[in-house]
Amino acid sequence: MIPAAFDYARPSSVDEALQAIAAGGEDVKILAGGQSLIPVMRLRLAAPSTVVDLGRVQELRGVRDDGDAIVIGAMTTHAAVLEDPLVKQHAPLIAEATETVADRQVRHRGTFGGALAHADPAGDLPAVALALDAEFVVAGPNGRRTVPARDFFVDYLTTALEDGELLVEVRIPKLSGEWGMHYEKFNRVAQAWSIVAVAAAVRRENGHIAEARIGLTNMGPTPLRATAAEQALAGADASAEAIASAADHAAEGTEPVSDLNGQADYREHLARVLTRRAVSAAAGL
Repeated sequence: MIPAAFDYARPSSVDEALQAIAAGGEDVKILAGGQSLIPVMRLRLAAPSTVVDLGRVQELRGVRDDGDAIVIGAMTTHAAVLEDPLVKQHAPLIAEATETVADRQVRHRGTFGGALAHADPAGDLPAVALALDAEFVVAGPNGRRTVPARDFFVDYLTTALEDGELLVEVRIPKLSGEWGMHYEKFNRVAQAWSIVAVAAAVRRENGHIAEARIGLTNMGPTPLRATAAEQALAGADASAEAIASAADHAAEGTEPVSDLNGQADYREHLARVLTRRAVSAAAGL
């Protein structure tokens, strides 16, 4: 199908982008990689009056070292994230999850920030951002502000971005200590959305699990942290038995839906199984 008619703006800086968003009125959409927006526009499930294309805003691209964190520009493509040495060194969980995003063609067009701002609970990166305690830097008419990942995802396909605001970069804190990470994804076919996935970051200390961070994909209207499982793992032996026992709590507090891909109780089962696998791998077992 053909999208409805719309006005088109292609700014070359963040300031110009904010001006274009403000001028576009209430019904404005931001085009990053376009892998989510363009299909829904073609189906006329979205019919914005104005589309603001960020393709020329070079300041939104790239990964840089910022002392105690690495910073990923919102317009950095998935392919660039995969190849970046800073990501591989300090946030391998991002690289591992990004490698499962769609196919190679999508990864060369889709963007890191676009996937996060889209906030699809079945997407791979939101749960990873939660597990890594990422921070989202947002620019708007009143300047810039920083939103923790735990506060960024508000509801289904809804974030803390307000009218006139734009996600410009994501800060990933560098972790100190003996950390292991792993992303475990279950889907029906290769390159498909997750039925359930688990992002795990585990810090080991003297044969025990000192800290565990577990992000859940597609277990509710937003990405979630498996807090009950995290609490059960804190101070536990780094053993298969202890991890399995803690993983039994992974689905507590979740709200999975039932759909054609799986019933809610099936997703709860997957969350427990995938948490055991992800944490075991992250812990080096």
